[in-house]
Amino acid sequence: MSERERWEAAERLALVLTEGGLQRMSARALAVFLFTGAETVTMGDIADRLGVSAGSVSGAVKALLSTGLIERLPAPGSRREHYRLRDDAWPTLFSTQNTVVHTMLEAAETGIATTAPGDPAHVRLARMRDFYQFLLSELPGLLHRWQQRNG
Repeated sequence: MSERERWEAAERLALVLTEGGLQRMSARALAVFLFTGAETVTMGDIADRLGVSAGSVSGAVKALLSTGLIERLPAPGSRREHYRLRDDAWPTLFSTQNTVVHTMLEAAETGIATTAPGDPAHVRLARMRDFYQFLLSELPGLLHRWQQRNG
């Protein structure tokens, strides 16, 4: 695969991530972390790769740091901060998304409280609540099995 094809694939992945709800610049920056051959990157590296200003990358890096996908590394002798994709990025992201699951669960419970038991909306909301309760109960075991498998 040529370098051009590699970065075209990165941009396609970023588009998919954007369609999945990630902010556009965060998705593009994440694609840089996934496709780079370097061990670490700086905000300047990301900006250069994407052809954007370093300032526009700053918010994306902060967002990726806050979700636990990337981490800041010490870089002795460098004036720039270095970042890399965490080895445990995906399980970390999945576990931090539990807040989304809790939000959906709360929304379902609020809806259930405002509808009568025989109402079709009540039934649908109860099914939604039951799904998210099930998901929350399964996540710890799922993440544990992942850790066991990937040590």
